[in-house]
Amino acid sequence: MKTFYWFKQIANNGKSERRLSLGEYERAVSWSKYLVSSGAEIKGEGEEEWSADMSQLFIGNKFASGRHSRIYRGIYKQRDVAIKLISQPEEDENLASMLENQFISEVALLFRLRHPNIITFFAACKKAPVFCIITEYLAGGSLRKYLHHQEPHSVPLNLVLKLALDIARGMQYLHSQGILHRDLKSENLLLGEDMCVKVADFGISCLESQCGSTKGFTGTYRWMAPEMIKEKHHTKKVDVYSFGIVLWELLTALIPFDNMTPEQAAFAVSQKNARPPLPPACPMALSHLIGRCWSSNPDKRPHFDEIVSLLESYAESIERDPEFFSSFKPPSDHTFLLCFPKCIARHRSASIKA
Repeated sequence: MKTFYWFKQIANNGKSERRLSLGEYERAVSWSKYLVSSGAEIKGEGEEEWSADMSQLFIGNKFASGRHSRIYRGIYKQRDVAIKLISQPEEDENLASMLENQFISEVALLFRLRHPNIITFFAACKKAPVFCIITEYLAGGSLRKYLHHQEPHSVPLNLVLKLALDIARGMQYLHSQGILHRDLKSENLLLGEDMCVKVADFGISCLESQCGSTKGFTGTYRWMAPEMIKEKHHTKKVDVYSFGIVLWELLTALIPFDNMTPEQAAFAVSQKNARPPLPPACPMALSHLIGRCWSSNPDKRPHFDEIVSLLESYAESIERDPEFFSSFKPPSDHTFLLCFPKCIARHRSASIKA
């Protein structure tokens, strides 16, 4: 790892720091030089637990950028970490307020989450003009980056199932905590050791009871459920829709609606019920699941409990019989999950007799 900068605690003598001007915000080569916080100032219980010990933070090189954030590699308390820096531009009060609210929400959610398929949170600091969130560093990068380096339709089915299961288990846990992700996409899924996938980036996530309106929403159209595009009431099923798109990505290694602009994709999905074309060689069991996940009717989309059970059964079956998908056809009704073990038994019995 290259040179890291060491940020000691810096007293501000009670003076508030001014925010970056919009010009500084856009031109700054590194926001890390503005990070002069003595720790978090997040309101609420657990404040001291969230607060980063800035004397233990080393910030290295930037390796990713978001719309309003930059992500650096670093070391915190002798652990490799990713440091997400969010800056508030001075001239845009609405943007500054939105970024602050998103930061507070993201930290509050990350602090309560503990699961092998959810990014691990370590600490945070909130001090104008730059906020930071410190999480584990995953060397594999994003799932989108991995798929970009694969030939189209080349990811082996057993790996597709493994990656899909990791994502589904992370989302199953997230929903069990009453949390909607609302921006599930391959760019926000990170790869660790042994190709383990972890769900990341909770900037626009929310508690289901507090999600409110989607007006002015900043999600990503190519993965966004039609009810969100239309700014209608939404539930956990928006994440199931996005999961369907991600599962399509795993099977194709392509970007959804890559022949359209994001706005064209949003119009096609919400007004014409368009979906990315399923590959001809897609196993019927997976095309059936994807079709249910991205149904235009949220009530017809399965919950992640069912998705996990299905994918686990598929993974077990293909491990026993690599040709399982070539002959297995799911029934059209949703009693499939209940009869799945019997279906497998019949399939195996027929294979033996043949």
